[in-house]
Amino acid sequence: MLNMENLLLITDIPGYTPQISRLLSMMNYARFTTIDAVKNLSQEQLDFLLDSQSNSIGALLLHFAAVEYAYQVSTFEKRELNEEELSIWGPALNLGKEGQEKIKGNDLAYYLNQLDVVRNKTLELFKTVNDDWLYIEEKFWWNKANHYFMWFHVFEDEINHRGQIRTIRKRLKV
Repeated sequence: MLNMENLLLITDIPGYTPQISRLLSMMNYARFTTIDAVKNLSQEQLDFLLDSQSNSIGALLLHFAAVEYAYQVSTFEKRELNEEELSIWGPALNLGKEGQEKIKGNDLAYYLNQLDVVRNKTLELFKTVNDDWLYIEEKFWWNKANHYFMWFHVFEDEINHRGQIRTIRKRLKV
């Protein structure tokens, strides 16, 4: 889906409605810059912790996949994650101590594959809806939001944490 020729265009994408295309255009650019921020990192670098309160780069990458998966379930299936899904994605959603203990020992290919698997599912799901779906409103956090905002939040969260990744990368001591 990352078409380098159109990476800097927020435009129509064949197979998707206009607003979904624009949303995906932004998601694609965010993902491209994330992948660029982690290229060539070793497993040791992906596991590095700045201090006892920090997240590793690997945990943050898995967090991106977990958040996207959770929003697939929430917005398309209209449910919360079940126990089995929480056992898989919980540490990446929660991060912190749980993430520090359970998310380590994986190489970059592992994390990139997890991101790809989840994104490919997102791409398939977005083919099943139209622009009207983006404007459906639901109870969300303390208020209400539409699907457009919810999916904006998916890549906004990635952009936010990518800043952490860049800071950690600059401070790697391994």
